[in-house]
Amino acid sequence: MNVPLVFHEDTFHAFFKPVACLGRERNCWGGVGIETYGEDLALASKADPNKVWTVVDGDAGSDQWIVPGMHYVNRVCYLITETPHDGAELVFRAQSSARSLTPLGLTRQLRKLEKYLALEFGALYAV
Repeated sequence: MNVPLVFHEDTFHAFFKPVACLGRERNCWGGVGIETYGEDLALASKADPNKVWTVVDGDAGSDQWIVPGMHYVNRVCYLITETPHDGAELVFRAQSSARSLTPLGLTRQLRKLEKYLALEFGALYAV
């Protein structure tokens, strides 16, 4: 099993662009989260699987992680993005301290992500 690349939450928002979904039961995770039950769960289940992500609680501490696909263990909510993940082995850390990246730090992480995706998936993500 490969070890996934870890990026900051800001990189996830900038690159994959989570969308606010209408008709949600509750407003969660800054307005882009979809609950894990009821009509929200049905909405996430019907979405393009390559655009669905799960926010999960970590094993220790209060950080959360954004992982590709629909997961059921330790799930907090689901996210749907404009850009597909295509099963890439990526995780994004949402720190409880809510520290944002500097513009330079975000640029560096975006370049690293783009290079990885271009190598992994070729022309689909070519920079």
